[in-house]
Amino acid sequence: MLKLMSSMEVEPTPSQTQDESGSLPPKPKFQPLTAHEMSDGRVQFRKVSVPPHRYSPLKKAWMDIYTPIYEQMKIDIRMNLKARRVELKTRPDTPDVSNLQKCADFVHAFMLGFDVIDAIALLRLDELYVESFEIKDVKTLRGEHLSRAIGRLSGKGGKTKFAIENATKTRIVIADTKIHILGSFANIKIARDSLCSLILGSPAGKVYSKLRAVTARLAERF
Repeated sequence: MLKLMSSMEVEPTPSQTQDESGSLPPKPKFQPLTAHEMSDGRVQFRKVSVPPHRYSPLKKAWMDIYTPIYEQMKIDIRMNLKARRVELKTRPDTPDVSNLQKCADFVHAFMLGFDVIDAIALLRLDELYVESFEIKDVKTLRGEHLSRAIGRLSGKGGKTKFAIENATKTRIVIADTKIHILGSFANIKIARDSLCSLILGSPAGKVYSKLRAVTARLAERF
């Protein structure tokens, strides 16, 4: 019986001997894929149409828009004069796939009426959004009632609009009956609530006091 056991002993395999000695081959180290390789070398496009009233401002601010997109985000940009739209596409040296969408959002924000210095924050920060709504989404107003509501939103010399912008750290564009807000998610909500109160007929003083209370709470939280 003992002889049988000794004859059935298993010989150690080469891998086991390697384990015991601790001389395993080193782990392979791969270079991270570039954005161009991740998309299988395909070129991605975005197109942003230019409304007629933003054509002249785009001409004036073209270099301010072109420089950060081409040099920092490594995205190709051109103006298609025939189709009247800005076209963006990725390059082989684009560092991140998301850069294309960021640039498209930046150009779109400019087309909505935001200044370049405000819209460029969309390239720098991830948590920024643009939200748009119309006055009729809040309340159906016509004629002079609509004009007065727009007047309440901006205030004398834009005072009310600036007060809401500074209190909520957002940027607001009032383009006829359309309102566009640029900021973080929480700040957009506060600004939108204030604007909706003004549309519904609240006096500016009441909105200011409510804003002060909300911004004080926000300051405590952070």
